[in-house]
Amino acid sequence: MVLFFALTSFATSIAGATAFVIFWPLTLVHIRDRHPQITTQLGEGAFLKPIALWWLLRGGYRSTPDRSLSGLATPARISLLVILGGIVMGGILWIIGKAMA
Repeated sequence: MVLFFALTSFATSIAGATAFVIFWPLTLVHIRDRHPQITTQLGEGAFLKPIALWWLLRGGYRSTPDRSLSGLATPARISLLVILGGIVMGGILWIIGKAMA
């Protein structure tokens, strides 16, 4: 049963990844088009750059008074948190399942 929940956690992580690949590129295009100062901060090709992901994870977009940016970046941030949470929970449950077997 524990391994089933681990598998479910990884499936949740995959669902988060699906949302992430929808909202994060839209956020980056919006940043590129309307916020050149953030573009220079994140750099070109920021999709999987650690500095850009950390900027998203810590909510760096909130310092910019743009509701459209917030509307795109918030779902991307939530999906990134879902990805990380699903991987962590799945890993913990997998370790517990292996220890019990």
